[in-house]
Amino acid sequence: MSSLRDALAALPGAAFADLLESDDAYLIVIDLPGATSETTDVRVADGMVSIEAQRSKSTPDGFRYVREKRQLFVDAELPLPPDAVGEEASASIDAGVLELHIPKREGGDGITIEVQDA
Repeated sequence: MSSLRDALAALPGAAFADLLESDDAYLIVIDLPGATSETTDVRVADGMVSIEAQRSKSTPDGFRYVREKRQLFVDAELPLPPDAVGEEASASIDAGVLELHIPKREGGDGITIEVQDA
């Protein structure tokens, strides 16, 4: 899971992330200010979660940007832990906070193989 922690730490400055874990799931919470369900795409493939989020920015009439530091687009690929079941993941976004719930595989500690005398 350290590769997932490292990937979350490397997200752009505009996206803050928390990683939570329970006995049966992971929860990734990412702040994506201004992003909505229509501007956020989450995909799981080949042991990775891809997140693309865009926010719209408008300026009030008569104003223009002099300095702009808030990013408009977040594009991240996060490695799934080995015991994660990405195909059963679910996501929701509320007020620019993305929650990605990823269940763990039952028996995530591996399979015990019985050893028999030859």
